[in-house]
Amino acid sequence: MSASPTPETSSELAALTRRARGIARDPAFAQGIRDMSGVSVGIGAWALVTGVAMVKSGMSVPMALLMSFTVYAGSAQLAVLPLMVAGAPLWVVWFTATCVNLRFVILSSMWRVFFAHLARRHRMALAYFSGDVIFVAFLKRYPDSQLKDDQLPYFWGAASTNWLVWQGCSVVGIFLADQVPLSWGLGFAGVLALLGVLYSMLSDRTTWTSTIVAAAAAVAAFALPLKLNILAAIAAAVAVGLLMESAERQLRHWRAGPPTLRPPDPARGERHPVLPLDEEKRP
Repeated sequence: MSASPTPETSSELAALTRRARGIARDPAFAQGIRDMSGVSVGIGAWALVTGVAMVKSGMSVPMALLMSFTVYAGSAQLAVLPLMVAGAPLWVVWFTATCVNLRFVILSSMWRVFFAHLARRHRMALAYFSGDVIFVAFLKRYPDSQLKDDQLPYFWGAASTNWLVWQGCSVVGIFLADQVPLSWGLGFAGVLALLGVLYSMLSDRTTWTSTIVAAAAAVAAFALPLKLNILAAIAAAVAVGLLMESAERQLRHWRAGPPTLRPPDPARGERHPVLPLDEEKRP
């Protein structure tokens, strides 16, 4: 016999249900769905390619389904599949997946500004459902990093749409992999679909430069075994991005010039010119 839920568990479930309904009814939730719908075609095409690739690589249908629902990271999945087929050492597989997903460490530090106040289990759920395209859409809507009540509903609207599109198309690719011949060139079609998603992320000089450097490094290192050119491209892009961000910060400081001293305020007991604090500069 199964144990009946305790009153505490029932109360928590009821509270969670009420909160979920409140989030789903928020107008920002619907806005998140609309914003993600614009790129859902590219996401779906890439998910279909990933599902087909998993089965074509020799993975069983149950294992492919498990990987799709637990890993939920198309770039990492496609990066490690050739390594698994080639019989690469396990450490190479893990290292490749880690390098491909290192960007999520950076993204999580930026998500922290908006969601650090939430409970840990809620943040863990956000971490699983977050993604590159969701992050771009979120920052376009909330570029000032100020906390707002509709940010969580917007995230869940975008994240649920992304997850449903990805998993739905991935499952279709897994079950129809035997009926999809490789001559169809789905891999190339998926790359073309992702180019549209990538283009939406190129918003400044740093991202443009990092993308160009990554593409050049991937082509230059194409002869490396075990698809290590992917790691070379990632390392080059990250290095260039960090260097450009550091240079831009230094340039902003240089353009700002030396700090301006304000006259002393006798009411504060000041007798000499004072360097104003950051909060004094704000209107």
